[in-house]
Amino acid sequence: MDATAHEKRTADNALLVGRTRAQITLDSIGDGVISTDKGGKVTYLNVVAERITGWTRDEAIGRMFTEVFRIIHSETREPVPNPMELAVRQNGAVGLPANTVLVRQDGLETAIEDSTAPIHDQGGQIVGGVMVFRDVGKARVMESQLSHLSQHDFLTGLPNRMLLNDRLKNAMALARRHRNKVAVLFVDVDRFKQINDSLGHSIGDRVLQAVGKRLEDAVRESDTVCRHGGDEFVIVLSEIEHAQNAARHAEKIRAALSPPHTIAQHDLRVNVSIGISVFPDDGQDAETLIEYADAAMYHAKESGRNNYRVFKPGMKRLNGKTANAQGPVRGPPERQGSAWHTRRTVSAMRSDTRSFRDDEQRR
Repeated sequence: MDATAHEKRTADNALLVGRTRAQITLDSIGDGVISTDKGGKVTYLNVVAERITGWTRDEAIGRMFTEVFRIIHSETREPVPNPMELAVRQNGAVGLPANTVLVRQDGLETAIEDSTAPIHDQGGQIVGGVMVFRDVGKARVMESQLSHLSQHDFLTGLPNRMLLNDRLKNAMALARRHRNKVAVLFVDVDRFKQINDSLGHSIGDRVLQAVGKRLEDAVRESDTVCRHGGDEFVIVLSEIEHAQNAARHAEKIRAALSPPHTIAQHDLRVNVSIGISVFPDDGQDAETLIEYADAAMYHAKESGRNNYRVFKPGMKRLNGKTANAQGPVRGPPERQGSAWHTRRTVSAMRSDTRSFRDDEQRR
């Protein structure tokens, strides 16, 4: 074998070793890698790319990139521009827009992120493109869950105060545009403390969950039910024409909550006191409307509970007490009569019905 042939064989062997090493390296990384020629036909997929796209290397090679790698926007469902084509045309690195999903060969969708760049030969001419991409589906699910948790109450799943403020501000902006009104209903569960003290916090939590569910069912999809804290809920009624509509909604809510709640073999009747404020009549910002609805709710408590009151000037809540136009600051009376509730305990052997008398506490 002459020197030239030997050198060529050595070079071929080195090239083979280099390709094999590159193949092993690309199959070992955690990202998908796919390359195309200048015409847009697939020339290579690594193992991760096979798994993410659902195409085997043998199936994909020679097919058009857009057939193997079909990408759409997750919200608009519109096709996303071909990143390989953009990279070759612009002769530079490009990335996919946010919310891009890959439609796999089997039709399943996977959220992805990528970086795409042109491939140059030794002379600097573009000969194709290469994309490095990764499945970010789990990361986006976790991100979505964290976002949900930051804006929703962990016990009831209802919007929390932060989301309430956003929803209320949006509702007021819409009402201004359409010259309508927005009502805020501050809902407090009557004597909820007694449920916790007599039946335990676990039953109390389930009562709050049941109340939240009935409140959601009693309003429109365009309205918002929020757990404001403890045994307090806030409802935003968007785009109502008249303040009287809010009062009708309050009656509807009381009616929805009146049937007994059967929880852990206890039939519990839950009543609520409701305060109402209206935008723009009573206030121009979210904080004022909630404060005034809260004050009106305290007047409903003072009037015997299990009813509602619409805010009027002079209703100011100070340090947990209520001031009205007729007299000095005072809290709800210690007792306003008495109420009897029935707790039913059912066992496998017998039914035992016991009654206990409520002390007249606020919650």
